[in-house]
Amino acid sequence: MRAWANVAELAKPKNLAGGLVARSAPGLPFLLREGLEVAFVPPQLDAPRRARVASVREQAKGTFLVTFEGVDSIEVAERLAGCCCLVRRADLPQDALAPSSTGLEGFEVRDARAGHVGFVAGVEEGPGQTLLCVERPDGRTSLVPLVDAFVADIDEDARRIDVDVPDGLLDL
Repeated sequence: MRAWANVAELAKPKNLAGGLVARSAPGLPFLLREGLEVAFVPPQLDAPRRARVASVREQAKGTFLVTFEGVDSIEVAERLAGCCCLVRRADLPQDALAPSSTGLEGFEVRDARAGHVGFVAGVEEGPGQTLLCVERPDGRTSLVPLVDAFVADIDEDARRIDVDVPDGLLDL
């Protein structure tokens, strides 16, 4: 078992004091809390690689305003936007990483150019990003990064994930 787990993604800077909008990693509850040490991946130039959570405040359903010790300006927050937050598994509650009942398994995946890709068979947590394991109609499995750059929309009611992946990614 790996020592660190991806628990959140930093979406964008929120204020001049270095606050960031964060959301939980897919399939997990929001696990960042005051005092928790976080490693930012991928590492960014001129930004901390690790920091402690200074404060957490819910903004809207599923999004939180998080501040970190040592991240005290919008310039540093901008460098960290898009990073994932890794936390030591030992620092999390024992059952925190159990898959949630609202997982993405079974969701249809549709690409902007290719159309129907397949159905999500599972979600694989990588050190820098989360991957959708998509079972294709031809029996192959494609790994699709679950990142804002590729995911156009997640429609929970229709159980569909719309993606726009680079040409060739689905052929790997």
